[in-house]
Amino acid sequence: MLEWTGWDFITRPVEADESRAVSESPELYVSRLAEMKARAAVHPLNKMGAADLILAADTTVADGNRVLGKPLDEADARRMLLHLRDRSHEVFTALAIYRVSDHRWSFDRCRTLVAMRDYSDEEIEAYVLSGDPMDKAGAYAIQNKTFHPVTGFNGCFANVMGLPLCHLVRMMKKIGIVAPVETALSCQQHLDYDCPVTRDVLAGLDVG
Repeated sequence: MLEWTGWDFITRPVEADESRAVSESPELYVSRLAEMKARAAVHPLNKMGAADLILAADTTVADGNRVLGKPLDEADARRMLLHLRDRSHEVFTALAIYRVSDHRWSFDRCRTLVAMRDYSDEEIEAYVLSGDPMDKAGAYAIQNKTFHPVTGFNGCFANVMGLPLCHLVRMMKKIGIVAPVETALSCQQHLDYDCPVTRDVLAGLDVG
């Protein structure tokens, strides 16, 4: 998805303890993880001289105060999908940007309300066996055309996939960096989706 912005980038994995603190809300949890991951990348990238800008993101699925991260195994994936079936939940993605040259931090967070369809036990089993749920928060991918788990949502489609691009664009613009392509249009073309919140997000409103 980051390729849709037109920016050049490199990807670096980092180690992070994703344990949730006691009584930590899903919103604070996902924001803390994004910042933690960005901080974990600062020293290695500084040492390599590889980049001036570090972007980290974290996404989580929340049912009230319950957080559904990536499934531990197939049984865990089945449990998550059963729990979410025919219900609505929230998806949060937090973004953290650190600019090495002036030590500037920027943060943002996106929320989308998602409604799941009443898929069958057989569909769950087939989807779990496909392997697709195993690296997804909440054990599903909204863009999966075979399982198509979602019946509707309110907010940013890209957020549910893990990277709210309009939020990223407005963060970058605040520090003087403009995307080389019209990212909102690129995102909608790739997703084949007419986003109702793009203008409000880019205008700085707390939506999506």
